[in-house]
Amino acid sequence: MAIVYNPQKYKIEDKPMQAFIDEDEIWQLLHANEDPTIERVREVIAKALNKERLSLEETAVLINANDPALIEEIKAAAKELKERVYGKRIVLFAPLYIGNLCINDCTYCGFRTSNKKQKRTTLTKDDVVDQVKALEDTGHKRLILVYGEHPRYDANFIAESVKMVYGVKHKNGEIRRVNINAAPLDVEDYKIVKEAGIGTYQIFQETYHKETYEKVHQSGTKKHYDWRLTGLDRAQEAGIDDVGIGALLGLYDWRFEVMGLLRHVNHFEAVYNVGPHTISFPRLQSASGLNIDPKYQVSDEDFTKLVAILRLAVPYTGLILTAREPGDIRDEILEYGISQIDGGTNIEMKGYTSHKEEQDLDHEQFQISDNRSLSEVMSELVGNGFIPSFCTACYRRNRTGEHFMEFSVPGFIKRFCQPNALLTLAEYLEDYADETAKEKGYALIKDELGNYEDPKFKDKLIERLEKIKQGERDLYF
Repeated sequence: MAIVYNPQKYKIEDKPMQAFIDEDEIWQLLHANEDPTIERVREVIAKALNKERLSLEETAVLINANDPALIEEIKAAAKELKERVYGKRIVLFAPLYIGNLCINDCTYCGFRTSNKKQKRTTLTKDDVVDQVKALEDTGHKRLILVYGEHPRYDANFIAESVKMVYGVKHKNGEIRRVNINAAPLDVEDYKIVKEAGIGTYQIFQETYHKETYEKVHQSGTKKHYDWRLTGLDRAQEAGIDDVGIGALLGLYDWRFEVMGLLRHVNHFEAVYNVGPHTISFPRLQSASGLNIDPKYQVSDEDFTKLVAILRLAVPYTGLILTAREPGDIRDEILEYGISQIDGGTNIEMKGYTSHKEEQDLDHEQFQISDNRSLSEVMSELVGNGFIPSFCTACYRRNRTGEHFMEFSVPGFIKRFCQPNALLTLAEYLEDYADETAKEKGYALIKDELGNYEDPKFKDKLIERLEKIKQGERDLYF
């Protein structure tokens, strides 16, 4: 079954959905809350610190807070809230590009069909095995597979590539969770992909502003705004309750896009009683044959501010920051917003085994700005007191969708996720770290063990840590 949009097969009007992106509403809220008072901004911050979901109106208040001192208060509150909800853990993953064939002509993307400079490649089974082995040999346990939008990459192709990845076990390495970034499917196709055992299905709307969307998506299946916007609704109907949304910042006004993301979250909560598992907000970067229009470029100041706002607005949703961003920006906003990052990233086709010293944009979708290896990222995280996590326990214990919210909303996410993060950190230290990194990592684990007040739970955690040192793997709560 092909993923090609067929207007005869997929008629949006056959199953009408109430439009949930109201552009006039978003702009009215932004304009109505211009120049908020200090008291009003602090009222919104206080509500967020009470772990209450912010309304669109309240989010607009924070977006319009431009006083530097107030922005610092927003960031400080976001840091406090993040630590209370997530603890010190940071989830790590890596992207693996399976194929860059594409029938879309999206002005911002190196994969666009009109870009004749792009070297088109689809990984063979042997290629997939080689790439996964290389990733496992650095310590990765979680991947997101990325596909261009092309009839070749249909549901069956995606499912088979997922199974290939899960089947690669090299030395002590294995991939325990495979997420997907691919084109929207119909319900039956989503079911095929779900059966392969995927984690999150991720679709970025790119921009929620319809006129801009139609302008930058010049041809191809991706041109259909409504089909893409409702793509994850069909995933939910197919039983995939773990989904990720995103916007590409730099196509339109970032203030509108942040409001669009939150309106999308509200839609999921209203219709499916659970929000998206993750939100992504990459900034537009250079790509093969691309000239970036500076009109809507997002400055570092606005970018760091909007991350803090998102954390306050959606306290229980994972926020992803990728290697598109430079290392110094990533390091800063880890403190007050981000819960997931990639490490040791290479998005060139077959890039994890090519070992090129410089990026070749004609072999990849866009330019990345953080070229640190996984071991370098791990070392810096540990040095800054974070707990790197490769945990996949929730997905294999069916703590997804509403079940995940049952654990996360009351604050139990720290009870499960933090000790599981320590266990996966111990695995990494035993299998991949040098002696210096191992010493620092176990010092961090020792410090964290001192924070457990429940002696029975602490004893169980220590017991599992000792088993890992003795060679057992994949232990979790």
